[in-house]
Amino acid sequence: MDQARIGILVVAYNAASTLAQVLDRIPESVRRRVAEVLVFDDHSQDTTYLVGLGYKSLVPDLPLTVVRHEHNLGYGGNQKAGYRWAIDHGLDIVVLLHGDGQYAPERLEDLIGPLERDECDAVLGSRMLEPGMARRGGMPRYKYLGNRILTRLENALVGTSFSEWHSGFRAYRVPSLAEIPFEGNSDGFDFDTEILIQLVESGHRVAEVPIPTYYGDEICYVNGLRYARDVSLDALRYRAHKMGLGSGELAFASGAYEWKEDPFTSHGVLERWLAETPPARVLDLGCAAGELAKRLGKLGHRVTGVDAPEVAAAAAEHVAEFVAADLEAGLPEALVGPFDVVVVADVLEHLSRPGPLLGALAGRLAPGGRVLVSVPNFAHWYPRLRVASGRFDYDRRGILDAGHLRFFTGASFERLARRHGYRVVRRTSVGVPLEVTRRGARVGRGGTVARWASTLDRGLGVLWPNLFAYQYLFELVPAAAEDR
Repeated sequence: MDQARIGILVVAYNAASTLAQVLDRIPESVRRRVAEVLVFDDHSQDTTYLVGLGYKSLVPDLPLTVVRHEHNLGYGGNQKAGYRWAIDHGLDIVVLLHGDGQYAPERLEDLIGPLERDECDAVLGSRMLEPGMARRGGMPRYKYLGNRILTRLENALVGTSFSEWHSGFRAYRVPSLAEIPFEGNSDGFDFDTEILIQLVESGHRVAEVPIPTYYGDEICYVNGLRYARDVSLDALRYRAHKMGLGSGELAFASGAYEWKEDPFTSHGVLERWLAETPPARVLDLGCAAGELAKRLGKLGHRVTGVDAPEVAAAAAEHVAEFVAADLEAGLPEALVGPFDVVVVADVLEHLSRPGPLLGALAGRLAPGGRVLVSVPNFAHWYPRLRVASGRFDYDRRGILDAGHLRFFTGASFERLARRHGYRVVRRTSVGVPLEVTRRGARVGRGGTVARWASTLDRGLGVLWPNLFAYQYLFELVPAAAEDR
């Protein structure tokens, strides 16, 4: 990065006794190159703001901007204001520095260097990177153990291998900050955890550099138990969002629809059913990026895909023909049949009137043709529990997907199929796709607990499908053809 505009964001609260010393300790090599030093006083109860103004008048060669917030924004809110300033004023790099002197300004060069060399998009100063450094620097044993335990938990849930999640000495590429939704983060001390999750989720490069540990007489405003709870919940919420549960804002860069590899999922069952079929003409409604079509092509099937225009480029590589259409408006006229098999996987629940579309498919089937359908089971224990507890809401994926307009049970779908001229010749169900728990996490793929949970879930689905079936799959044939 040539001639980077570097900013140092000093977050300060009741730091009147330490602020000047922190600014004095900024190395000369950094002072010569820094474009802005921002002191953001978070409505301190002491003279932090006046100390900042006094320093600016006494040291005019340091490009110092001192801001006092009219209200206390919180640790995270103070950073948001600083990063917004950095984005609006065209900085290239911004370093987070605490006004209480907890982190060593002498190491600023270590954080800035990797960003200037374009080796990463964010740098974390880690007190844990060099074994023993934290304890030698005076970190209390209980804080050391808490840091290690929380870091291990966060690494496992988020899918990272950082030596420390809890350092407040950091530097970021400002354009990278502009690409993540940090303004929706907490205003509290877990802001640092949430912004790191967002950087990981969006694929930005994060590096670590060792920094010394210092514990002096600064006042700590962090409630340790509340902080541990908040950062743990942030990591758990991210894991849930990666699985498709909840609102999904922390997993903002992940695809909403992902192929499920497990043979006991709906994708596995459909692939198995079509493997039993000689090479055929297959219509894949809602083909998305063409993952099913790719697999069916290997089985010798000729696949025509139908989906929205925006997926055409991704799907074209795997389908013999792609037809762009809004299935809410019905089957496209450009669709040329007949087809031996029509696959309607995870589609009908997204339509306001799925019946007419299902009925129209009979006219596109070749003699002896069939329709394969998968739908979620709204009678599953999970939506039942959400409704019974009064916490019904939509999720990012799964049975309560925010894009679902219709809900089905096994019985209600069979009634729909009969009303539109079909007979069910095969029906099965699948359990919760537990493989989604591994999306982005540092967990093994063949763990004993996961295998036992999957086996138990499938067994319960056989014994009590109405309550434990996550999805139903049906093979349909036109009733008129069966009557002949």
